[in-house]
Amino acid sequence: MLKEFRDFALRGNVIDLAVAFVIGAAFVAIVNSLVNDIIMPLVGVILGGLDFTSLAITFGNANITYGNFIQAIINFLIVAFVLFLIVRTTNKLQKMRAKEEAPEAPPEPSAEEKLLTEIRDLLKNK
Repeated sequence: MLKEFRDFALRGNVIDLAVAFVIGAAFVAIVNSLVNDIIMPLVGVILGGLDFTSLAITFGNANITYGNFIQAIINFLIVAFVLFLIVRTTNKLQKMRAKEEAPEAPPEPSAEEKLLTEIRDLLKNK
C-alpha cells in the first residue's frame, strides 16, 4: 500500500496539481489586491461612494448584513471578468505563437521544375 501511495503521490499529475494550487493561492492575493485596491474604489466613485457592506437588517438579536453578500457578488463578478480577460488574452497570444511556429507550406514548383519533373518521368518510363 505504501508503494502504491508513493507512486500516486509522485505521479506527474499530482505534482502539477500541487504546483497549480500554490500558484493559484499566490494569484488570489494579486487578484484581491486588484479588486479591493484599484477596481472597487473606482466603482465606489462611479456609484457616488456607495458602500454595500454597511447595508444590514436586524431581526431580534440577529444582524443580517446582506450588504456583505452584495459586495461579495460584485467582487466575484469583477474577479471573474478580470480572469476572463486574462484567459482571453492568453489564448490570443497562444494562437499568434502557433501561427508563427507553424511551418510554411512549401512553395509551388516553378515552371522549370515542373518541366524537369516531366522529363524525368518520361525518361523513367522508357
